[in-house]
Amino acid sequence: MTTVVEKSEEIARPFSSDEARWRAVTDRDPAADGHFYFSVRTTGVYCKPSCPARLALRENVRFHATCQNAEAAGFRACKRCKPNEASLTERQASVVARACRTIEEAEEVPSLEELATSVGMSRYHFHRIFKEQTGLTPKGYASAHRAQRVRDQLARSSTVTQAIYGAGFNSNSRFYESSTEVLGMSPTTFRAGGNGTSIRFAIGECWLGSILVAASDKGICAILLGDDPDALARNLQDRFPKAQLLGGDTDFEQWVAKVVGFLETPSIGLDLPLDIRGTAFQQRVWDALRAIPAGSTVTYTEIANRIGQPKAVRAVAQACAANALAVAIPCHRVVRTDGSLSGYRWGVDRKAQLIRRERETSGSQ
Repeated sequence: MTTVVEKSEEIARPFSSDEARWRAVTDRDPAADGHFYFSVRTTGVYCKPSCPARLALRENVRFHATCQNAEAAGFRACKRCKPNEASLTERQASVVARACRTIEEAEEVPSLEELATSVGMSRYHFHRIFKEQTGLTPKGYASAHRAQRVRDQLARSSTVTQAIYGAGFNSNSRFYESSTEVLGMSPTTFRAGGNGTSIRFAIGECWLGSILVAASDKGICAILLGDDPDALARNLQDRFPKAQLLGGDTDFEQWVAKVVGFLETPSIGLDLPLDIRGTAFQQRVWDALRAIPAGSTVTYTEIANRIGQPKAVRAVAQACAANALAVAIPCHRVVRTDGSLSGYRWGVDRKAQLIRRERETSGSQ
């Protein structure tokens, strides 16, 4: 029987036990590639966990931390999965990373033709690979990067227009089309650190520790969890350093009570307006998260498939990490392929507690 300590170690270090490794081999789990290798005594070869070759008998299989370990033990690389060579996914990731750096370092956004040529691919093939790896088109990635540059420029430039052009936008109108969605407010207001924006908030205690609930005039814009109420308040202030932060009135206290009640009994749902701020890709991910029933979990790969971006698993994980609406957007219901818990903005322990509580109250196993 697996002990609590062993389970905790497996959560912290996936594929750390022979049982988890063998399960990954039988599932041909690509998420395990690079974490370990396995050799087959009867054939004398070693493979990646995802190798499509016929499954060997368990008693003939040994596990190795690296290719060098397997070769030192007398095994040769499988000619089918080529474990000692970079995988196609790794090669594609390297190409996309180079393209991303080119986009980030360019004064003006490179054309699709220029990017494809720089990595030695056709326009069509490069566009497809880039979107599969990042969840965005090259143009979408460039726009998101420029939006971040605008955020930085707005804090330093003397005018909004100077910031927009300094970030690489060719016209004011093109940026203003998406500015509210990206920044959560007008560029002028964002540049002022939220000056003129009123945000009501309240901090309370719940079974997970301290909780901060904040709302703009559009709806709940932050639900933060932690151990230190002051740290939660500073987090909110950092997001809107010049916003007018108001203590919650009686009506707002009822909103907070609904959030706490939702934490206690997730199956009742959360019937409150939400002010969800993020990129188009992030919002697609968050919409998919909100469709996961309480008490259930899905993998990052499954979410990527649901939004039609099967290879954007890393981008899905990043969108989960960017979520500032704990439990309302249930990123805690997303787990690794092997079922173990990955990082969580408010702590892996809270993630485990939330999943356990939801299963208890919903009757899920």
